[in-house]
Amino acid sequence: MMRQDLALRAVKVTHTAAWAFFAGCIFAIPVAAWWGHFSYVLILAALVFLEIGILIVNGWACPLTRVAARYTEDRRDNFDIYLPLWLARHNKTIFGWLFVAGVLFAFARWQRWIG
Repeated sequence: MMRQDLALRAVKVTHTAAWAFFAGCIFAIPVAAWWGHFSYVLILAALVFLEIGILIVNGWACPLTRVAARYTEDRRDNFDIYLPLWLARHNKTIFGWLFVAGVLFAFARWQRWIG
């Protein structure tokens, strides 16, 4: 049992770090656009699109969720990640809209930049 707890904790830490990385990418997109660093915007957006592709291929779930499920019977929305339950439950909706808004903002800034 102790070994399963440690394994679950390792998965949750890894999953939380991956989530923080991609959330950071999403937040960085409008910042990079504001400063006119559109090559960074492209890289950040490509990383997020890669993650979206991974989610789609895995039935719209992070592959780490399946790994975490091996170590617990808990199936709350945050059983596999260190996020508050409300954020884990609405994560894709919240960050999906933030991503779309950031990309639209970046596109608008780019249009002004080249125009």
